[in-house]
Amino acid sequence: MQKAWFYEEYGPKEVLKLGELPIPTPRANQLLIHVYAAALNPIDFKLRQNRLSSLDFPVVPGCDVAGVVIAKGEEAWKFQAGDEVYGNIQNFGSGKLKQIGTLAEFTVVEENLVAEKPGNLSFEEAASLPVAAQTAVEGFRTADFKKGQSVFIVGGAGGVGSLAVQLAKYFYGASFVTATTSTGKVEMVKKLGADKVVDYTKTAYEEIEEKYDLVYDTVGDSRNSCVVAKEDGLVIDITWPPSNPKAIHSSLTVSSEILEKLRPCLDSGKLKAVVDPAGPFDFSNVVEAFGYLETGRARGKVVISSSSSLHLATAITCNANNGFH
Repeated sequence: MQKAWFYEEYGPKEVLKLGELPIPTPRANQLLIHVYAAALNPIDFKLRQNRLSSLDFPVVPGCDVAGVVIAKGEEAWKFQAGDEVYGNIQNFGSGKLKQIGTLAEFTVVEENLVAEKPGNLSFEEAASLPVAAQTAVEGFRTADFKKGQSVFIVGGAGGVGSLAVQLAKYFYGASFVTATTSTGKVEMVKKLGADKVVDYTKTAYEEIEEKYDLVYDTVGDSRNSCVVAKEDGLVIDITWPPSNPKAIHSSLTVSSEILEKLRPCLDSGKLKAVVDPAGPFDFSNVVEAFGYLETGRARGKVVISSSSSLHLATAITCNANNGFH
Protein backbone atom coordinates (compact mmCIF):
# COMPACT_ATOMS: atom_id res chain seq x y z
CA MET A 1 0.00 0.00 0.00
CA GLN A 2 1.04 3.62 -0.46
CA LYS A 3 0.06 7.01 0.89
CA ALA A 4 -1.94 9.12 -1.55
CA TRP A 5 -4.23 12.11 -1.72
CA PHE A 6 -7.58 11.25 -3.30
CA TYR A 7 -11.23 12.23 -3.51
CA GLU A 8 -14.36 10.11 -3.76
CA GLU A 9 -16.81 12.88 -4.61
CA TYR A 10 -16.71 16.14 -6.55
CA GLY A 11 -16.36 19.38 -4.67
CA PRO A 12 -13.99 21.91 -3.08
CA LYS A 13 -10.50 21.15 -1.85
CA GLU A 14 -11.94 19.86 1.42
CA VAL A 15 -13.09 16.63 -0.29
CA LEU A 16 -9.43 15.60 -0.58
CA LYS A 17 -8.34 12.85 1.80
CA LEU A 18 -4.92 11.50 2.72
CA GLY A 19 -5.08 7.73 2.96
CA GLU A 20 -3.75 4.44 1.65
CA LEU A 21 -4.29 2.97 -1.80
CA PRO A 22 -2.69 0.03 -3.63
CA ILE A 23 0.58 0.64 -5.47
CA PRO A 24 -0.26 0.38 -9.20
CA THR A 25 1.36 -2.29 -11.37
CA PRO A 26 2.88 -1.05 -14.62
CA ARG A 27 1.41 -2.39 -17.86
CA ALA A 28 3.63 -3.61 -20.70
CA ASN A 29 4.59 -0.11 -21.92
CA GLN A 30 4.58 1.62 -18.54
CA LEU A 31 7.02 2.60 -15.82
CA LEU A 32 6.43 2.54 -12.08
CA ILE A 33 7.71 5.86 -10.74
CA HIS A 34 8.62 6.70 -7.18
CA VAL A 35 7.32 10.27 -6.93
CA TYR A 36 9.85 12.72 -5.53
CA ALA A 37 7.95 15.86 -6.53
CA ALA A 38 4.69 16.82 -8.23
CA ALA A 39 3.15 20.09 -9.38
CA LEU A 40 -0.43 21.33 -9.33
CA ASN A 41 -2.32 22.64 -12.36
CA PRO A 42 -5.71 24.33 -12.78
CA ILE A 43 -6.98 21.20 -14.53
CA ASP A 44 -6.50 19.29 -11.27
CA PHE A 45 -9.03 21.36 -9.36
CA LYS A 46 -11.34 21.78 -12.37
CA LEU A 47 -11.60 18.01 -12.64
CA ARG A 48 -12.28 17.79 -8.90
CA GLN A 49 -15.05 20.36 -9.30
CA ASN A 50 -16.54 18.23 -12.14
CA ARG A 51 -16.14 21.03 -14.66
CA LEU A 52 -14.40 19.01 -17.35
CA SER A 53 -15.24 15.31 -17.40
CA SER A 54 -16.69 12.32 -15.58
CA LEU A 55 -14.21 10.33 -13.49
CA ASP A 56 -14.12 6.96 -11.75
CA PHE A 57 -13.60 7.24 -7.99
CA PRO A 58 -11.38 7.27 -6.06
CA VAL A 59 -9.30 9.82 -7.98
CA VAL A 60 -5.71 10.72 -7.12
CA PRO A 61 -5.13 14.14 -8.73
CA GLY A 62 -1.95 15.31 -10.40
CA CYS A 63 -0.36 15.33 -13.86
CA ASP A 64 3.20 16.61 -13.36
CA VAL A 65 5.79 14.28 -11.86
CA ALA A 66 9.51 14.03 -11.25
CA GLY A 67 10.91 10.90 -9.72
CA VAL A 68 12.84 7.67 -10.07
CA VAL A 69 11.97 4.58 -12.09
CA ILE A 70 11.32 1.64 -9.77
CA ALA A 71 10.07 -0.97 -12.23
CA LYS A 72 8.89 -1.32 -15.81
CA GLY A 73 6.63 -3.40 -18.02
CA GLU A 74 8.06 -6.00 -20.38
CA GLU A 75 7.77 -3.76 -23.47
CA ALA A 76 9.36 -0.68 -21.89
CA TRP A 77 12.97 -0.30 -23.02
CA LYS A 78 14.00 3.36 -22.85
CA PHE A 79 14.56 3.63 -19.10
CA GLN A 80 15.92 1.38 -16.37
CA ALA A 81 15.32 1.12 -12.64
CA GLY A 82 17.08 4.00 -10.92
CA ASP A 83 16.74 6.46 -13.81
CA GLU A 84 15.53 9.96 -12.91
CA VAL A 85 12.63 11.05 -15.12
CA TYR A 86 9.96 13.73 -15.37
CA GLY A 87 6.82 14.31 -17.40
CA ASN A 88 3.06 14.70 -17.62
CA ILE A 89 1.46 11.31 -16.92
CA GLN A 90 -2.03 12.25 -18.14
CA ASN A 91 -2.52 11.87 -21.88
CA PHE A 92 -5.57 14.10 -22.32
CA GLY A 93 -6.07 12.93 -25.88
CA SER A 94 -6.42 9.27 -24.90
CA GLY A 95 -10.05 9.64 -23.83
CA LYS A 96 -9.50 8.21 -20.33
CA LEU A 97 -7.49 9.76 -17.53
CA LYS A 98 -5.56 7.68 -15.02
CA GLN A 99 -7.21 7.26 -11.63
CA ILE A 100 -3.84 7.33 -9.89
CA GLY A 101 -2.27 10.71 -10.53
CA THR A 102 0.95 12.11 -9.13
CA LEU A 103 -0.13 13.12 -5.62
CA ALA A 104 0.88 9.70 -4.39
CA GLU A 105 4.08 7.99 -3.38
CA PHE A 106 4.03 5.92 -6.58
CA THR A 107 2.40 6.25 -9.98
CA VAL A 108 2.57 4.57 -13.38
CA VAL A 109 3.09 6.25 -16.73
CA GLU A 110 3.61 5.24 -20.35
CA GLU A 111 7.31 5.33 -21.16
CA ASN A 112 6.83 7.70 -24.11
CA LEU A 113 5.33 10.38 -21.85
CA VAL A 114 8.42 10.98 -19.71
CA ALA A 115 11.94 12.24 -20.40
CA GLU A 116 15.25 12.04 -18.59
CA LYS A 117 15.42 14.66 -15.84
CA PRO A 118 18.11 17.28 -16.55
CA GLY A 119 20.89 16.91 -14.02
CA ASN A 120 21.01 20.64 -13.24
CA LEU A 121 17.37 20.68 -12.08
CA SER A 122 16.08 19.59 -8.70
CA PHE A 123 13.14 17.19 -8.67
CA GLU A 124 10.92 20.09 -7.60
CA GLU A 125 12.08 22.27 -10.50
CA ALA A 126 11.63 19.41 -12.97
CA ALA A 127 8.13 18.64 -11.71
CA SER A 128 7.11 22.25 -12.34
CA LEU A 129 7.75 22.02 -16.08
CA PRO A 130 5.87 19.33 -18.05
CA VAL A 131 2.25 20.54 -18.37
CA ALA A 132 3.23 24.21 -18.47
CA ALA A 133 6.01 23.68 -21.02
CA GLN A 134 3.86 21.47 -23.24
CA THR A 135 1.04 24.02 -23.11
CA ALA A 136 3.34 26.97 -23.79
CA VAL A 137 5.01 25.31 -26.78
CA GLU A 138 1.70 24.16 -28.26
CA GLY A 139 0.47 27.75 -28.24
CA PHE A 140 3.40 28.95 -30.33
CA ARG A 141 3.02 25.95 -32.64
CA THR A 142 -0.68 26.59 -33.10
CA ALA A 143 0.11 30.19 -34.05
CA ASP A 144 2.91 29.05 -36.38
CA PHE A 145 5.01 31.70 -34.65
CA LYS A 146 8.02 32.87 -36.65
CA LYS A 147 11.37 34.31 -35.63
CA GLY A 148 11.23 38.10 -35.70
CA GLN A 149 7.55 38.38 -34.85
CA SER A 150 6.26 40.22 -31.79
CA VAL A 151 4.17 38.70 -29.02
CA PHE A 152 1.94 40.03 -26.25
CA ILE A 153 1.61 37.50 -23.41
CA VAL A 154 -1.33 37.87 -21.06
CA GLY A 155 -0.42 36.50 -17.64
CA GLY A 156 3.36 36.55 -17.76
CA ALA A 157 3.90 35.41 -14.17
CA GLY A 158 1.74 32.27 -14.21
CA GLY A 159 2.79 28.70 -14.78
CA VAL A 160 2.37 28.81 -18.56
CA GLY A 161 3.02 32.54 -18.97
CA SER A 162 6.37 32.50 -17.18
CA LEU A 163 7.60 29.84 -19.60
CA ALA A 164 5.97 31.50 -22.63
CA VAL A 165 7.94 34.69 -21.93
CA GLN A 166 11.22 32.78 -21.82
CA LEU A 167 10.40 30.62 -24.85
CA ALA A 168 9.41 33.64 -26.93
CA LYS A 169 12.67 35.40 -26.12
CA TYR A 170 15.22 32.59 -26.12
CA PHE A 171 13.70 29.72 -28.11
CA TYR A 172 11.50 31.29 -30.79
CA GLY A 173 13.49 34.49 -31.38
CA ALA A 174 10.66 36.99 -30.93
CA SER A 175 11.56 40.54 -31.95
CA PHE A 176 9.71 42.03 -28.99
CA VAL A 177 8.07 40.40 -25.96
CA THR A 178 5.49 42.22 -23.86
CA ALA A 179 3.76 40.54 -20.93
CA THR A 180 1.11 41.55 -18.41
CA THR A 181 1.16 40.96 -14.69
CA SER A 182 0.23 42.65 -11.41
CA THR A 183 2.32 45.28 -9.65
CA GLY A 184 4.24 42.96 -7.32
CA LYS A 185 5.37 40.66 -10.13
CA VAL A 186 6.62 43.23 -12.66
CA GLU A 187 10.31 42.82 -11.81
CA MET A 188 10.03 39.04 -11.87
CA VAL A 189 8.61 39.04 -15.41
CA LYS A 190 11.31 41.48 -16.56
CA LYS A 191 13.96 39.08 -15.28
CA LEU A 192 12.36 36.26 -17.28
CA GLY A 193 13.16 38.19 -20.46
CA ALA A 194 10.17 40.40 -21.27
CA ASP A 195 11.18 43.56 -23.16
CA LYS A 196 8.19 45.37 -21.69
CA VAL A 197 5.90 44.54 -18.77
CA VAL A 198 2.40 45.99 -18.50
CA ASP A 199 0.92 46.29 -15.01
CA TYR A 200 -2.70 45.39 -15.71
CA THR A 201 -3.82 47.04 -12.48
CA LYS A 202 -2.67 50.40 -13.86
CA THR A 203 -2.94 50.12 -17.66
CA ALA A 204 -5.93 48.97 -19.73
CA TYR A 205 -5.48 47.13 -23.03
CA GLU A 206 -6.99 50.08 -24.86
CA GLU A 207 -4.20 52.32 -23.57
CA ILE A 208 -1.48 50.20 -25.20
CA GLU A 209 -0.38 51.79 -28.47
CA GLU A 210 1.74 48.96 -29.86
CA LYS A 211 0.13 46.16 -31.87
CA TYR A 212 1.44 42.61 -31.97
CA ASP A 213 1.73 39.70 -34.38
CA LEU A 214 0.53 37.34 -31.66
CA VAL A 215 -1.59 37.83 -28.58
CA TYR A 216 -0.94 34.80 -26.37
CA ASP A 217 -3.61 34.76 -23.65
CA THR A 218 -2.94 32.37 -20.78
CA VAL A 219 -5.68 33.62 -18.45
CA GLY A 220 -8.84 33.50 -20.59
CA ASP A 221 -9.23 37.23 -21.21
CA SER A 222 -9.03 37.09 -25.01
CA ARG A 223 -12.30 38.96 -25.49
CA ASN A 224 -10.49 42.03 -24.12
CA SER A 225 -6.81 41.38 -24.86
CA CYS A 226 -7.54 40.95 -28.59
CA VAL A 227 -7.42 44.73 -29.08
CA VAL A 228 -3.60 44.72 -28.99
CA ALA A 229 -3.34 42.33 -31.96
CA LYS A 230 -2.43 43.63 -35.41
CA GLU A 231 -5.18 43.55 -38.03
CA ASP A 232 -3.66 40.36 -39.44
CA GLY A 233 -2.41 39.14 -36.05
CA LEU A 234 -3.53 36.00 -34.23
CA VAL A 235 -5.08 35.59 -30.80
CA ILE A 236 -4.31 32.33 -29.00
CA ASP A 237 -6.30 31.43 -25.88
CA ILE A 238 -5.25 28.36 -23.87
CA THR A 239 -8.46 28.32 -21.80
CA TRP A 240 -11.62 26.50 -22.86
CA PRO A 241 -13.87 27.79 -24.14
CA PRO A 242 -12.09 30.99 -25.26
CA SER A 243 -13.86 34.13 -24.09
CA ASN A 244 -13.41 35.53 -27.61
CA PRO A 245 -15.09 33.40 -30.31
CA LYS A 246 -12.50 34.63 -32.82
CA ALA A 247 -9.59 33.47 -30.69
CA ILE A 248 -7.89 30.19 -31.57
CA HIS A 249 -7.86 27.63 -28.80
CA SER A 250 -4.54 25.88 -28.33
CA SER A 251 -5.00 22.28 -27.23
CA LEU A 252 -2.35 20.12 -25.57
CA THR A 253 -0.42 17.24 -27.09
CA VAL A 254 1.19 15.14 -24.37
CA SER A 255 4.50 13.40 -25.09
CA SER A 256 8.13 13.53 -24.06
CA GLU A 257 9.05 15.13 -27.40
CA ILE A 258 8.61 18.73 -26.24
CA LEU A 259 10.64 18.13 -23.06
CA GLU A 260 13.42 16.54 -25.10
CA LYS A 261 13.51 19.46 -27.57
CA LEU A 262 13.75 21.93 -24.70
CA ARG A 263 16.59 19.99 -23.05
CA PRO A 264 19.42 22.15 -24.48
CA CYS A 265 17.73 25.32 -23.16
CA LEU A 266 17.29 23.71 -19.75
CA ASP A 267 20.86 22.41 -19.64
CA SER A 268 22.24 25.85 -20.56
CA GLY A 269 20.05 27.65 -18.04
CA LYS A 270 18.40 29.83 -20.69
CA LEU A 271 15.06 28.28 -19.78
CA LYS A 272 14.44 28.35 -16.06
CA ALA A 273 11.85 26.53 -14.00
CA VAL A 274 9.72 28.99 -12.02
CA VAL A 275 8.59 27.54 -8.70
CA ASP A 276 6.36 29.72 -6.56
CA PRO A 277 8.32 30.93 -3.51
CA ALA A 278 5.46 29.90 -1.19
CA GLY A 279 6.56 26.32 -1.86
CA PRO A 280 7.58 23.68 -2.37
CA PHE A 281 4.73 22.50 -0.18
CA ASP A 282 5.19 19.34 1.86
CA PHE A 283 3.22 16.27 0.78
CA SER A 284 1.18 16.60 3.97
CA ASN A 285 0.03 20.11 2.96
CA VAL A 286 -1.66 19.36 -0.38
CA VAL A 287 -4.98 20.92 0.65
CA GLU A 288 -3.19 24.14 1.62
CA ALA A 289 -1.33 24.08 -1.71
CA PHE A 290 -4.58 23.75 -3.67
CA GLY A 291 -6.05 26.62 -1.68
CA TYR A 292 -3.10 28.78 -2.69
CA LEU A 293 -3.28 27.73 -6.36
CA GLU A 294 -6.99 28.47 -6.51
CA THR A 295 -6.43 32.10 -5.47
CA GLY A 296 -4.95 32.67 -8.94
CA ARG A 297 -2.00 34.57 -7.43
CA ALA A 298 0.76 32.01 -7.82
CA ARG A 299 4.09 32.95 -9.40
CA GLY A 300 5.06 30.15 -11.72
CA LYS A 301 4.10 26.69 -10.48
CA VAL A 302 2.85 25.39 -7.15
CA VAL A 303 5.01 22.36 -6.35
CA ILE A 304 4.61 19.49 -3.89
CA SER A 305 7.74 17.84 -2.49
CA SER A 306 7.25 14.14 -1.82
CA SER A 307 10.86 13.25 -1.07
CA SER A 308 9.97 12.50 2.56
CA SER A 309 8.72 9.10 1.32
CA LEU A 310 12.23 7.96 0.33
CA HIS A 311 12.25 5.31 3.06
CA LEU A 312 9.85 3.24 0.98
CA ALA A 313 12.01 3.12 -2.12
CA THR A 314 14.32 0.30 -1.03
CA ALA A 315 11.48 -2.06 -0.18
CA ILE A 316 9.65 -1.33 -3.42
CA THR A 317 12.84 -1.76 -5.45
CA CYS A 318 13.37 -5.19 -3.97
CA ASN A 319 9.81 -6.20 -4.72
CA ALA A 320 10.06 -4.76 -8.22
CA ASN A 321 13.20 -6.72 -9.02
CA ASN A 322 11.37 -9.90 -8.07
CA GLY A 323 8.04 -9.11 -9.68
CA PHE A 324 8.59 -7.01 -12.82
CA HIS A 325 10.64 -7.26 -16.01
